[in-house]
Amino acid sequence: MTTRLICLLSLILSALLLMGSPAGAQAAGAGVGWQELSPEQQQLLATFESRWADLPAVRQQLLANGSQRWLNMTPEQRQQAKQRFQRWRSLDVEQRREIRRMFREFKQLPPEQQTRIRDNYRRFQELPPEQRQQLRRQFQQLTPEQRQLLRERLRKQQ
Repeated sequence: MTTRLICLLSLILSALLLMGSPAGAQAAGAGVGWQELSPEQQQLLATFESRWADLPAVRQQLLANGSQRWLNMTPEQRQQAKQRFQRWRSLDVEQRREIRRMFREFKQLPPEQQTRIRDNYRRFQELPPEQRQQLRRQFQQLTPEQRQLLRERLRKQQ
């Protein structure tokens, strides 16, 4: 693999880790020794090798878990992850800050609400592209007040 590709994969893994659950890594407790990683994981994480022992145990666990998730992805899933990462990199600082804020708020919701939101998102993704675009346009045409009323109404329905 070229150095550029390794760096890109490392960045993608880092992005995947941001989406992962730190609680799962903390539950594991101990760090992961470099030699405990599979050869494939070591290749993906090669940029961390020289400082691996200095990384906090939680970070080692997150990187190990993220690399294993990457290795378990299909080529299509990897391509989608790369595209999501490219979109993330194209966002400005304020957009990233807002997404992080919304993610923290999402994580504070009760599990039932998180499940409901995920289910609604999946249903939206299953709609034909034209219908999704139409719904986006309609939502964008609403005033902030109308959007808030719509959100409140949808919360009450579920």
